[in-house]
Amino acid sequence: MAPAQVSPKTPALNAPSTAPATPPPPPLVHEVSGWRRALLWPAGLLLRLWGRSLRFEVTPEDFARYTKCDEPVAIVLWHNRLFLAAEIVRRFRTGRPAYALVSASQDGAWLSAFFHLVGMRTVRGSSSRLGREAATALVDTLRAGHDVGITPDGPRGPLYAFKPGALIVARRTHAPLLLVGAEFASAWRLRSWDRFRVPLPFSRVRMRCEIIPATALADRDEALLQIQARLLALNPDSAD
Repeated sequence: MAPAQVSPKTPALNAPSTAPATPPPPPLVHEVSGWRRALLWPAGLLLRLWGRSLRFEVTPEDFARYTKCDEPVAIVLWHNRLFLAAEIVRRFRTGRPAYALVSASQDGAWLSAFFHLVGMRTVRGSSSRLGREAATALVDTLRAGHDVGITPDGPRGPLYAFKPGALIVARRTHAPLLLVGAEFASAWRLRSWDRFRVPLPFSRVRMRCEIIPATALADRDEALLQIQARLLALNPDSAD
């Protein structure tokens, strides 16, 4: 019997595929524009005026640390002090833009638009646990000479748990951490997971700070514990 003929057009069953793998699509970044963005303008104006009415009390030593702008820093504050972020930048970090990490989601689009209205800039990415893409975005921003703002217990807590994102960014860029302390004379405390503080208009806010150089972050676990303790000490009502 003659052997069976194999058509040259029949593909080999076990031939490896040489087609390149399709890269995953980039995350969709939502934006707010047009009339929707205009809706935020009155709220942005109100908060700008509200922030400027606050009476910051700061020692000459802390003022010198806050205004030391010879290099970019990672500004670190607890999530429940976020109301003060834009005013800290406006009063102390003159001439150096500050960027905050905001989610790429639709909710993040509204927050990003709002930050822009009160004088902050944003980088968009996943803020949960400060993932690789988000950390890279913040690293690139610092290397470009801009400050970044990080809430180490954000965006969803646990309250006052210092997650390692700020250390990762600082160690990769050799940028110092600027730890922010704020003690309110009068403030509303919201019923949110972080007990968000809203200072009353024209009230006093005692501002403190500490600079942690990148050289102090070599031992990650030890640095996490020490910086968490320092940030709690700078915000004494955080023990409530």
